[in-house]
Amino acid sequence: MEKDIKTLFENNEAFNNILSRTSIRNYTDQPIPEEIKSALLHAGMAAPTGVNRQPWEFILIDDSKILNALAEALPYAKMTAYAPMAIAVCGNSTRFLEGEDSTLWVQDVSAASENILLAAHAFGIGAVWTCLYPHKDRMEAAAHILKLPEGIIPFSLIPIGYPAKEHAPIDKWHADRVHINRY
Repeated sequence: MEKDIKTLFENNEAFNNILSRTSIRNYTDQPIPEEIKSALLHAGMAAPTGVNRQPWEFILIDDSKILNALAEALPYAKMTAYAPMAIAVCGNSTRFLEGEDSTLWVQDVSAASENILLAAHAFGIGAVWTCLYPHKDRMEAAAHILKLPEGIIPFSLIPIGYPAKEHAPIDKWHADRVHINRY
């Protein structure tokens, strides 16, 4: 089975992109072209979503003052100060499902965040997912800095830039965590 996977990996761009993506926290000062910024947002909006509610909102941040303010306020997003841009992925509560499914927005914006990371990597750009939700202090700081209106919930902040150095991907495969038909 492992040999078959390696063949798939070598011959499939999408699979290669998934397995070779790494979290990048150090960036050059090279700006991100406008068409790539747009492509990253398109990738985010192409994510799967429950009942097609598309509860996401995206804030593209390329103002260095705002990037610095986010880096200063968020304990695990210090690299944002050195990134030429970031994307804040948020949930819009007016598009959340109701009742038992009211928390499915978290899965939807998670999928959007991952799509942005994979698209960035496909363009040779580095990115890292930093967590805002469910940490109240981080959410409040991001909401204040980004001037989010009520009902827009900051979920993740993704600093983005060309990698300052190459990073080898980590092999996260653990065969002992795979179960067939039953645990």
